[in-house]
Amino acid sequence: MEIGIGSYTFPWAFGVKRYAQPKNPLDAVGLLKKAESLGIKVVQICDNYPLHEMAPEKLDEIAEMSKEMGLTIEIGTRGVDSKNLLTYLGIAERLNARILRTTFEKPGKKLDLNKIVDQIRRILPQFEEKGVSIALENYEQFKSYELAFVVKKLNSPFVGVCLDTANSFGALESLEDITDNLATFTINLHMKDFVVKRFKHKMGFKIIGRPLGKGMLNIDYILKILKNKGRETNIIIELWVPFSGSIEKTIYKEEKWAIESINYLRRKIQNISSK
Repeated sequence: MEIGIGSYTFPWAFGVKRYAQPKNPLDAVGLLKKAESLGIKVVQICDNYPLHEMAPEKLDEIAEMSKEMGLTIEIGTRGVDSKNLLTYLGIAERLNARILRTTFEKPGKKLDLNKIVDQIRRILPQFEEKGVSIALENYEQFKSYELAFVVKKLNSPFVGVCLDTANSFGALESLEDITDNLATFTINLHMKDFVVKRFKHKMGFKIIGRPLGKGMLNIDYILKILKNKGRETNIIIELWVPFSGSIEKTIYKEEKWAIESINYLRRKIQNISSK
């Protein structure tokens, strides 16, 4: 298992819509430099920094930098539109990426599962030919067993799951639910921690992000299950840092949480490996 960081490790530094923007937003080059300084070997650039909007020469710069730094690049987008997935297959080739993470998310609409299967199946041979895997992320649009259905129907070693440890709360599913349904198919892992707290008025709950090891996530459980399934995939740390009153304070906390999470996960993996 390799620990990785991504554009969703530092979403506030990249810029979050409808909030104050950072004076000097983080970009892909800056993310690579962060990885190098933190001793991280895997970087995942997702849809909050849309690679398809970048000039080809900028993509080439990222590819060259990552090669010089000895970094593995993974990329991400949203949706299963064939044209967009093929665009990102071209970007993956350019960046020497072997993982393309995507979601089923389409605001206000739940797609038909069989249509999703058909859409991906039409272009899958091109991914197989290039050696790039599609990692479908669990989200609130579908239950985890429905995501498992899609992966099983496609029946390809180049289609799997990007298992996110918190996204499926929106589908009323626990970590145990999603892990039991999806561990077998997991080729990428988004690790984010959280706490569940009642509102002060006691009517309802809220889910709040925490650094890894400081929340309620059963990290031992998920790592054990994945190991037992032979799925020792890269682990991308993601953070849900609450807005802290100003963008500067929030970015500072985000950086602190990232370092804390990396250090915690390193210790955790080392302990598991020594057993």
